[in-house]
Amino acid sequence: MSVDVEGESLVELLDMLNSAPVPSPISMTPQTWGWVILATVLASLVAFGVYLFRRHQKANAYRHCALSELESANDDAAKIADILRRTALAAFPRTQVAGLFGEDWLSFLRQSSGNIKFSETACRFLLEAPYRGGQSDPELTQLARNWIKSHKVERRS
Repeated sequence: MSVDVEGESLVELLDMLNSAPVPSPISMTPQTWGWVILATVLASLVAFGVYLFRRHQKANAYRHCALSELESANDDAAKIADILRRTALAAFPRTQVAGLFGEDWLSFLRQSSGNIKFSETACRFLLEAPYRGGQSDPELTQLARNWIKSHKVERRS
């Protein structure tokens, strides 16, 4: 196919050119199995991370509830003693906590807290609080807050 180009203008010559073919659209799906496997592994890891986060949140929900009740206790020693008891019952097996009183109760709180130092006045307020109403002690409130946040729960099997 020969074309006589003499006497033709540049515009006419450009019109005679064939247009370039339009490329087919590029697929956005992975083309190899490696990418599919990688996407599956990443999705699984994200799902497992969400599961672990939700399990942690659910396991510590009693702490958040206890801390909010502690805020509304207004340093009342009897309410604080009750909150500590209910928190311990929620975190530990009932057979381990329910029968504790007096020095055994204080010993349990010390052992489960790890690094919290219980002062003598706070211990006295904590032991006498259920039997005397109207006592308030800000130090006991701080002690209870620290225990609720930091006590260590043994894994149940």
